[in-house]
Amino acid sequence: MTLRERAIAAGLQPDWTDAGGRKQAVPDTALRAILEALGEDDGSDSDFASADIGMPLQLPIGWAGTAELILESGDRRSIALDQLAATGVAETGYHRIQQGNRELRLAIAPPRCFSIDDAAPGARLWGPSVQIPSLRSTRTGAFGDFGTLAQTVAAFGARGADAVAISPTHALFPTDASRFSPYAPSSREFLNVLLADPAQSGVALPPEPEPDLIDWQHGIPSRLAHLRRLYDAHHAAFAAPLAAFREQGGSTLEDHARFDAIHAHFFAATGARGWQDWPTAFHDPTGAAVRAFAADHAADIAFYAWLQWLARSGLDASQRTATDAGMRIGLIADIAVGLDRGGSHGWSRRDDLLAGLSIGAPPDPLGPDGQSWGITGFDPRALRRTGFAPFIATIRSALASAGGIRIDHAFGLRRLWVVPDGASAAEGAYLDMPFADMMRIVAIESRRARAIVIGEDLGTLPEGFREAMTERAMLGMRVLWFERDADGFVSGDRWSRDAVAMTGTHDLPTVAGWWQGRDIDWTWALGRRSEAPDEAADRTNRVDDRHKLWAALDTWDAEPAPDDPAPVVDLAVARIAETPCALAILPIEDLVELVEQPNLPGTIDEHPNWRRRMPDTTDALLARPDVAARIDAINTGRTA
Repeated sequence: MTLRERAIAAGLQPDWTDAGGRKQAVPDTALRAILEALGEDDGSDSDFASADIGMPLQLPIGWAGTAELILESGDRRSIALDQLAATGVAETGYHRIQQGNRELRLAIAPPRCFSIDDAAPGARLWGPSVQIPSLRSTRTGAFGDFGTLAQTVAAFGARGADAVAISPTHALFPTDASRFSPYAPSSREFLNVLLADPAQSGVALPPEPEPDLIDWQHGIPSRLAHLRRLYDAHHAAFAAPLAAFREQGGSTLEDHARFDAIHAHFFAATGARGWQDWPTAFHDPTGAAVRAFAADHAADIAFYAWLQWLARSGLDASQRTATDAGMRIGLIADIAVGLDRGGSHGWSRRDDLLAGLSIGAPPDPLGPDGQSWGITGFDPRALRRTGFAPFIATIRSALASAGGIRIDHAFGLRRLWVVPDGASAAEGAYLDMPFADMMRIVAIESRRARAIVIGEDLGTLPEGFREAMTERAMLGMRVLWFERDADGFVSGDRWSRDAVAMTGTHDLPTVAGWWQGRDIDWTWALGRRSEAPDEAADRTNRVDDRHKLWAALDTWDAEPAPDDPAPVVDLAVARIAETPCALAILPIEDLVELVEQPNLPGTIDEHPNWRRRMPDTTDALLARPDVAARIDAINTGRTA
């Protein structure tokens, strides 16, 4: 086969269309490097098929005659495979077909995900988005945690919100204080234990310093040391629930707890960041070295398992707080697009993941050089081989304590931009993912959990992607800054119901910051790429954009000065609330009229990413007259 034919056979797209509609071709050198990283497909994919309930089922080649259908419920029935292929399966769920000594796994999906109309027919709901560490509570803490989140949820529930969207709570690397970004997790099946609040289980942490910018380098070690002292002092009181939790979690939980304990050991000894930096004997999670370590460090492993129990209990409590407050959705969890390959999942189940490749995004207006995020994702061949087990587990973990999920970079369900290690982001290519299968699994899990699904559909949009989302009742995202046409900003009354209306996201300027040009300040202070030729042109363009935004906000009032963002924030929040969208999510930074954004993509230390704290407790902030007025406007706009 030619290089191009080999690439297509491996699921790569040698040609693609960029965000501007221009045709692009992947260089041969990039195709060769990606193919080398992917390796040869050994043909060992297990048999798997998916379909919608009651629809024809396409069986793999070689499946014919009679067989036994085993439903997820345990019911068994003899079937003729040609008839099954024609009529499909009438029960949703994960079923099996057995024929002799071979098995075909089935995923039969409902037509649509659980939706806002299922939760609240005809209603238009709203909620804030928050960064948990940024929140302040009545207890002094170095950063917010699940206890702080519960207080925030109660405060918003009392003021009419039906949801609270949070950034990912996936497991990180507890002893490495440099790894605080929520989007490069060690595992997406477990939780960030540093967000655990023992006070939710009856044991309080001592007071901690709380500067306006989170000091992760001191805050993380201090918090972990406090938690260890509490565990050592009170572990007997938690013995029974912890034992039950560990039994339920099985080998997957034990592997994760072992990873955290081993990582802590070698990080302290040598600074090892991932399992690849450990002694070779520890690379095998089932090997003799790991077994010996587990026997010698049983208390450490129990501590990390306890932290998972504590974190899950706390997140569960926050969701109960939401439902008790009358929220019809509650927490909306966020699923990061990928994983740190040196983390727990990469160590214990490395065959699930792409090796030698980083995922990212191609060059586009937001990132002219493209983006390589330094994380990895699921190998599509491994998903089929395992019956999508790791993907199902990821979805279930996110939904275990939530009424909804947001899938970060949802285009990754359709295709991933993969970049060979050491190459620039522009030297990548799209790798096809089993889109139809994954969408069906999302629908199954959404319906089971009675949880809504939001897909982040911002960036280079694959053809037909939004139509597929709409068909599945997966909500897209309509963000103020991106809803434009040739004449300027698109009026909110033209936005569609099957989407979430937003003023912004954690990666974008706040309304106040945009109006004041704070994003422009950062761009030129840090020497970042801009579509404008120089800073003066950038600021001149913003003057024009301010005129267009103010016109789109549809008011007869005079346009405020650049240093007077309050009227703009008021109107932007009100107009988002008035859109037809089934759900409106307003960043807490916009409700409070903050200037700085939580994260500046493409930076590490140049900008204080994931470090900014709220200026007060959530209750105190919502009691401010200007914030209370905005919330009143939201409630009015949502019910109008």
